[in-house]
Amino acid sequence: MDRSAEKNQESKGGPEMMASSVLNAIPDPIVVIDEKDCISLANPAGEAFFGSSLSILKRTNLTELVPFGSPLFGLVEQVRQTRDCVSEYSVDLGTPKTGIKNVNLQVSSLYDTSSVVVQIEERTIAHKMDRQLTHRGAARSVTAMATMLAHEVKNPLSGIRGSAQLLEMNVSDGDRALTQLICDETDRICALVDRMEAFSDDRPIARDAVNIHEVLEHVRMVSAAGFGKKILFRENYDPSLPFVYGNRDQLVQVLLNLVKNAAEAVPDDGGEITLTTAYRHGIRLAVPGSKDKVQLPLEVGILDNGSGISEEIVPHIFDPFVTTKTGGSGLGLALVAKIVGDHGGIIEYDNRQTGGHFLIRLPIYNFTRMET
Repeated sequence: MDRSAEKNQESKGGPEMMASSVLNAIPDPIVVIDEKDCISLANPAGEAFFGSSLSILKRTNLTELVPFGSPLFGLVEQVRQTRDCVSEYSVDLGTPKTGIKNVNLQVSSLYDTSSVVVQIEERTIAHKMDRQLTHRGAARSVTAMATMLAHEVKNPLSGIRGSAQLLEMNVSDGDRALTQLICDETDRICALVDRMEAFSDDRPIARDAVNIHEVLEHVRMVSAAGFGKKILFRENYDPSLPFVYGNRDQLVQVLLNLVKNAAEAVPDDGGEITLTTAYRHGIRLAVPGSKDKVQLPLEVGILDNGSGISEEIVPHIFDPFVTTKTGGSGLGLALVAKIVGDHGGIIEYDNRQTGGHFLIRLPIYNFTRMET
């Protein structure tokens, strides 16, 4: 074989070998399901997930690998009919050999065939405990405490502060510093209680059609004029995004809080914050006590180039009183989670990205439904 023939052979095998190497390097299980519902291809992670080699998987029908009634069957059929990419969170998947595992699924079509590609993301222990509802449960543990503190703590604090002010008029200059300390500390505790009272407000929020890009632009301008003067802001928006069904003021509060946290995490020199929006078809959330799935296609992202959050803290960042800031109260993200939950959405921290990356998924405004 001459040199030109060798080059032709390399050019044919090169891309295929590269594609195979890339597939094998992906840590998440990936399998291809053919028109007969059999696995025709799997990467090493996929073989490990199902506890079988590819040669065995090729002889096995999907019904033998997946529990009866699994949402995966419906997702595969939906993709074959619509040619769309769909996702579903918190799905039980596995075999008698490997045991049932709680996973996220993403299913997409493969070219012009009836085959589909299934990407499986195994969820951690924190995810297994219904993480899509963590943002609602995070605030629930504070609600009763906030109500109690408002009545049982603020009133005595007012008395303590008043007494300290009376004492201040009759004490020496040296002791006056102590009475001022009492007043300052009672004010600080009252401010903390005021922040916690927000968790006890369970009234329905007023919602309407909101242009999320206008909200993001407002947040960007406020941030750039204040705490983010030295930070480079980038925007990566989907211009065709529909309206959010939400409360504009509360969405501003949520995004401003997240951007401020990002601004405190980025380096002093070269700090960057990227604001993103996208339409993710097929993102659905299970509603407690119902078999219905709520569509949450609108995705808003806040990405920074800071050091990120440590793996130990990530599962608890939306819990009250959990903070990585010196002197922080640990209520900011818990309140953000509550507001997002009140909107019927979810908020997650993506620790697969470099830096900090918060993702908010929200429902769209349905003009037809709202008018009827």
